[in-house]
Amino acid sequence: MCLNSCLLVYQMMVKILRQVPWGRAMLFLLLVWLIFIVISIGFLRPDHQNQQQNQRISQALRDLQSLRHQREEINKLLTEYNSGLSLKQDEKDALLKSIQDKVADSSHIIANTNEPAENNGGGKPSLAYERVRRRLYMDAEEMWFFVSGQVKQLQKKAQITAPHLMPLLNKILEEGVEHKRSMVKDVDRLSEVDGYADWRLKEAVELSDLVQRRLIHLQNPENCEKSKKLLCNLNKGCGYGCQLHHAVYCLLVAYGTQRTLILRSKGWRYNRAGWEQVFRPVSDTCTDFTGHVHNWPGHADSEVVLLGIVDSVSPRPPYLPLAVPKDLAERISRLHGDPAVWWVGQFLKYLLRPQPNTVNMLKDAASKFNFQRPIVGVHIRRTDKVGTEAAFHPVDEYMEHVEEYYKQLELSKPVTTKRIYLASDDYKVFAETKKKYPEYEILGDPQIAKTAAVSTRYSDGALNGLIQDLYFLSQSDYLVCTFSSQVCRVAYEIMQSLHPDASTRFRSLDDIYYYGGQGIHRKVAVMSHRPKSPDEMDLAAGDIVGVAGNHWDGYSKGRNLRTNQVALYPSFKVDDIVEAVDFPTYTQVPLTAKPAT
Repeated sequence: MCLNSCLLVYQMMVKILRQVPWGRAMLFLLLVWLIFIVISIGFLRPDHQNQQQNQRISQALRDLQSLRHQREEINKLLTEYNSGLSLKQDEKDALLKSIQDKVADSSHIIANTNEPAENNGGGKPSLAYERVRRRLYMDAEEMWFFVSGQVKQLQKKAQITAPHLMPLLNKILEEGVEHKRSMVKDVDRLSEVDGYADWRLKEAVELSDLVQRRLIHLQNPENCEKSKKLLCNLNKGCGYGCQLHHAVYCLLVAYGTQRTLILRSKGWRYNRAGWEQVFRPVSDTCTDFTGHVHNWPGHADSEVVLLGIVDSVSPRPPYLPLAVPKDLAERISRLHGDPAVWWVGQFLKYLLRPQPNTVNMLKDAASKFNFQRPIVGVHIRRTDKVGTEAAFHPVDEYMEHVEEYYKQLELSKPVTTKRIYLASDDYKVFAETKKKYPEYEILGDPQIAKTAAVSTRYSDGALNGLIQDLYFLSQSDYLVCTFSSQVCRVAYEIMQSLHPDASTRFRSLDDIYYYGGQGIHRKVAVMSHRPKSPDEMDLAAGDIVGVAGNHWDGYSKGRNLRTNQVALYPSFKVDDIVEAVDFPTYTQVPLTAKPAT
């Protein structure tokens, strides 16, 4: 019935749109929209004539309001649990128990619906289902990148040769983006009505807890004197975000080699007293070493191995991003849209456990700003970065994506106040943003931007400002920034530890996500592509592509590893490959934590 109705609508619109200029472009948008509806409905209702299935979906929708209230409470508890501000272990255990109880309450609501048990997959979704759900979201986004990119190219030409067509092209963009928002809303709604939302919350807590307990076990050996150690010097000659990534790299290699990390930080350029002045020590019981120090890679019985910086390490450890541990890869892939980012986020979660003075500083800042949701984090990197490692992007370009986020959000809930948390190393952007966008509530501290200037960035005040900016950027609901900036990528990585899956909560104005020193970012072609211009790639299904970047116009650039051709290809025709690598499995650490007593 639905299919017949959709075809009837399409046939009627074909007759109408064929009579107007640029009708083909509008027909394309309409066809994509109808296909999306048919696929989505078919995905939710395998038997279109099954009346009972329709009743079950109706029941799920009636329960949705109750579930939303429950999940708001769970998300609040989850954020508190993951942020770890001033929580002792017994307090974290009690908080975990509260989350589990809330999840059980929500599961009870779901259990009382008419949803059949066989559709519940034993309590968790299949990996294939989660991948298809995420791919629907990606398809909607990439389709719009392509359509809007093509129309904007036509606009540039029409301004000169056919200005009378500009109103029609503007209309296609204005109405087309509304179709895209509707698609994205429907995909988001899938995760609310499919019965798995509570499993995602529970799995996020339990999987993160497992990784954190493994790191605690690694970093606090029973016999420090006899344990093998990995030595790293924190003071790499680069900025704060780069040094955080250096510390993560050290801990990743320590985890992969089962060596306790000794992080030497005395004389750190950001705080001469060292890392422990602002963050908790990486170990509570094993902070020093004795014996001969071997350079990387050392050998199996080396007591201490010194690890150099990732830029020149040789041989390269197999544990570098985008690798994830094989024993956890399926769990992470089912939970998260970008397993490598989730994995890095867990190591930052461990490393950035704040000292009490840092906790107090962040609490005071949150109170001063009256930090509330919804909020978008905006990081504008300027000064020495522009012209050397990144292009200049005006404030308007950032705010265009902020505005789009709020328009999307308004389809699901009323938005009374639009706010952003603004961070920058250029204090002038604060006045500019407030002047141009008076309808926004703008949080952030221009003084932090002043201390982030090249001449003053290596000071205690600058460090506190960086910690504050990273904290609030990662706590935001959505992030608009440039992934060429390490601070931006760190905020995105931390964000992953605060939500079950925050992989789509960003818009980068330049690069896709990457980790400095990472292995090749591989994707596999799921559809063939025959080039229509000299700069396009010849792609066969099954080809492996090494990704260079996304142009955000429907095309990405990369190298076909079969033909060695470097060219553009349609972004939607490939899927990510999860780089599952043999890490230690830490069998000494139980898969589930002992229940709190």
